[in-house]
Amino acid sequence: MWLSMRREIVIISADSRQTYRGFDIGTAKPPRADRDRVTHRAIDVAEPTSRYSAAEWVALAQRAIAEALAAGRLPVIVGGTGFYIKALFTPLFTEPGLDAHRRAAIQSYLEGESTDDLRRFVHQIDPARAHLGRTQLLRVIEVSLLTGRRLSELHASNARPQAYQPIYLLVDPGTELQARIASRASAMFDAGWLDEVRALMDIVPDDAPAWNAAGYELVREVVRGTIDRESALEGVIIESRQYAKRQRTWFRHQLERDRVHRLAPNESGWQEAVERWVHTVEESMKS
Repeated sequence: MWLSMRREIVIISADSRQTYRGFDIGTAKPPRADRDRVTHRAIDVAEPTSRYSAAEWVALAQRAIAEALAAGRLPVIVGGTGFYIKALFTPLFTEPGLDAHRRAAIQSYLEGESTDDLRRFVHQIDPARAHLGRTQLLRVIEVSLLTGRRLSELHASNARPQAYQPIYLLVDPGTELQARIASRASAMFDAGWLDEVRALMDIVPDDAPAWNAAGYELVREVVRGTIDRESALEGVIIESRQYAKRQRTWFRHQLERDRVHRLAPNESGWQEAVERWVHTVEESMKS
């Protein structure tokens, strides 16, 4: 890996679905050869049946960053789960205690609600957080109902000091993104995604949180025989493009612009752009 010639790096995955063991092809986990060559953290750290939270990921990421810095290595956060990244790099939240029994009752009541219905509800009670994913929407509702306050307000009033100052490298292929998504989805099927899902369905309960990863429900439908492979592939491409659109919107509006270096990987000179970013990061580590 040419980047590591300057300083050995540690990659910390900020992908909420790569945390789950066994869900490999559909989450585009790095190949084993890459993980053997360069240290990767926050991959395969949770069982498919567990609800791996942003707080758990932040704790893991903070340990990984501290260990990398202590060893003179460069920690690089890689991935597109914006909620994880924001939780790590913005003032942390001291959460109030919540009654476990009442929380369980709320979770049971909301379990059958669609994500769209949850989003509409959150838009009414805490609109600043209505763009989040299903797990986070459920959290917003729980906190609001049990504390009587918006989660966004609690974050603002109960914040702890920020631990790190990030310098972002935002990679965006621009107009090539649509074709790249289609190519990657097709490659996943060719790599054995159906076989992976078929094996997982034998051991992972239908309602396990890991199944919420993009595309997995469509592939399960193929295994069940309710749709064919081509229909599933088309659906995965559409789903992935919609998700990518939300990601691009999030990164456009949520990152501190003066701390963002942009990279178009389809343009010449991209390696030099990465080098400049690395140099900026290394200089900031000296201060």
